[in-house]
This record gives sequence, structure tokens and C-alpha cells, in this order.
Amino acid sequence: MRRLVLLLAVLVLASGCARTTVEGTPAAQAPLDAESPFDKESSTDPSASGEPDPETAPIDGEVQGVCAKLKWTDLPYPGAKAETPPTQINYDSTFDQSCRWTTKIENVEVGVSLRFREGRQITIERTTGDWDVKGHKVSYLDRSSEEGVEPTCVLVVPYDGGGLGIIVIDSSGKFGTVCDQGRKVAEVLIDRETS
Repeated sequence: MRRLVLLLAVLVLASGCARTTVEGTPAAQAPLDAESPFDKESSTDPSASGEPDPETAPIDGEVQGVCAKLKWTDLPYPGAKAETPPTQINYDSTFDQSCRWTTKIENVEVGVSLRFREGRQITIERTTGDWDVKGHKVSYLDRSSEEGVEPTCVLVVPYDGGGLGIIVIDSSGKFGTVCDQGRKVAEVLIDRETS
């Protein structure tokens, strides 16, 4: 009998707790986290650990489109030949094209990733500023001074009838600021936009 009374008391207490509501509003996701920098859609971060070296990188499909317009020799990182393919392509299914070039410099991973969407701009929720690069407005977010974030610059630009997103991650400090690197990548791609 005692067990039955104890069980009923526990059930009454549990059901009372189940009806308790918590006041307040849900916390929003950070507006620009590393997994979702563009348009709040999911994507992957080029700084993820365990990336293979460029020479032995797996390729998912053929390098074409925007990804074929950028070469390793356009990037400031040493060691790769122009014909070496990107580290990875077609890895982000939320975009029409995606590719990234990552390598390690003295055990620090550095890299650039591109995402392209046909017929529609790519946006980021907040920006640090914008540049006019050869008649194209390049908006960027410099995250190099944010605590807990690897030095990163996220750039977006109208491109070839659609939108291009560029992410540069580099905590080595050996190749200039991340946004300067991103601007140079944007310049290269804008020069080759119609080729």
C-alpha cells in the first residue's frame, strides 16, 4: 500500500512538472555561424579538420564552371601546381556549384571555398563593408577579430547571372589579412567571369 501511495505521489508530481511553462523567447541561432554563412542555408566549413593534402584530394565530379576558373596558383599558398584540382568539389548540395582549396601551413589549415548559385544572388545577414571591384559590388564580413572564431572573411558578389560566395580561412597570418585574400580571389574570378 505504501508503494502505491508513493507511486501516485510521484505521478502527481511528475504530471504537475510536465505542465510547467518556461517564460521567454527562444534564442536565435547566430546570424553567421561557420556552417551557414550564406542565406541561412547549410554548408560546410573549409576549416574542418582532417582535410587531405591537395595532391591526394578526393574529387566528387568534374571540375567545371566557377570552380574551373580558380587555380591553386591564384592563391597565396605555396606548394601546389596550377593543374592540381581543388581539394573538394560539389560538396554543398544547397548550391549549384561548390569547391574548396585547403592545405596545411606548418600544421595550420588555410583555405578558400567558393559557392555559386545560378540566377539568384547570395547574401549574408550582416556585413563589415563593401568594395567596388571592377564594377562589381563585393560585400564582405570580416570575422578575424571575433572571439572563438578562426580568422575568416566571407564575401558575396553578383556573378555570371547569379551569386558567388567566397570564404577565406587563415589563422597562419602569413599571407595577409583574410579579407585581402578574399578580395584578390574576387578580382581573379571577376576577370575570368565571361571566359
